[in-house]
Amino acid sequence: MTTVSLEAMAQKMRDLDIATLTTVTEGGAIAGRPMSNNGDVAYDGDSFYFTYEQSRTVADIERNPHVGLAFEGADGLSIHVGGTAELIRDKAQFEAHWVAELDHWFDDGIDTPGIVLIKVSAERIKYWQGEDSGEWTA
Repeated sequence: MTTVSLEAMAQKMRDLDIATLTTVTEGGAIAGRPMSNNGDVAYDGDSFYFTYEQSRTVADIERNPHVGLAFEGADGLSIHVGGTAELIRDKAQFEAHWVAELDHWFDDGIDTPGIVLIKVSAERIKYWQGEDSGEWTA
């Protein structure tokens, strides 16, 4: 597997929005759910996702912040990001990552009670595309 730069991975990921975010449950099972990074695809090693404070996702991250992200792109591109999640409850950070499409899911925008922003910081990224593959590590 070829070692690649974060910039090269960012180039591959520039149009990818939807990921499957995986966490480890209380019982040790792997749980996944589709998440949108809100069109924030200028990738620099961090991804941001909104959810509700009461969600299983938040409970899982509070117990174990190690998470995975799986992206699928055009032309058979598959990317996996392994990283650490951080829960952010700061409205200034909400505003920095908010897009109008989120109003569909969160009625009061950044003032919606009980929302939280998940920041996933990549520690390892692997990609596969046909016979080509590569890896970046922090």
